Amino acid sequence: MAHQIVRSVMSTDVTTADPDTDFKDIVAAMQSRRVSALPVVDARGRVLGVVSEADLLRKEAHAGGEEGSARASYGFITGRRARNKARGERAGEVMTAPAVTIRADQSVVDAARLMERRNVKRLPVVDADGRLEGIVSRCDLLRVFLRSDEEIRTEIAEEVLLRALWIDPAIVAVTVDGGRVHLTGTLERKSLIPLVVRLCRAVDGVVGVTHTLRFDYDDTSTRPGRRRPAAAIGERHF
Repeated sequence: MAHQIVRSVMSTDVTTADPDTDFKDIVAAMQSRRVSALPVVDARGRVLGVVSEADLLRKEAHAGGEEGSARASYGFITGRRARNKARGERAGEVMTAPAVTIRADQSVVDAARLMERRNVKRLPVVDADGRLEGIVSRCDLLRVFLRSDEEIRTEIAEEVLLRALWIDPAIVAVTVDGGRVHLTGTLERKSLIPLVVRLCRAVDGVVGVTHTLRFDYDDTSTRPGRRRPAAAIGERHF
């Protein structure tokens, strides 16, 4: 099984700026395209940085030399650097650089983790030479939750149970409702239950997993070879 990749959800119609794009032209482009940031690229299409609404608002935050209020609003960038960016009149002067980027063949999970770790709302998608191929936003990543219940059920049966774990899908009933997965049936070993649940949770579009799975014997016992009768694991939410 594999997650969707960034290429399948990214936008390729990207409005860009070059380092010499004028401040007001950046604002106009954002307004007309209804976007909150523009990648800044050089003549070869390589991403140099990103200029966002937050970058542009620094000019207003520093208007009139009110450094104290600017520091309160943008505590992470103060002093000379903040003043220089606030005075900037072109994209290359106000952009945030280097840009946090991702490759098109990476997974949507990689993209989500990178956004969370670096606290950004979108990622320019680049090729091996750093040239812009598209852009992926938080909204784009949420598209995986629009997968149909039948798509999710089929992937769990064929990819998780059969191919990944060699479990006959006929012995585990999989129902999906609104992205919520429920599993019933009897597995050979108790240790398989958390593994099945974990892999089901990793399927794109799954909102949650519950189960009433049973097992034929407990292979998690501290005394090897000690068999226990079939038992049920009460419904759990993961």
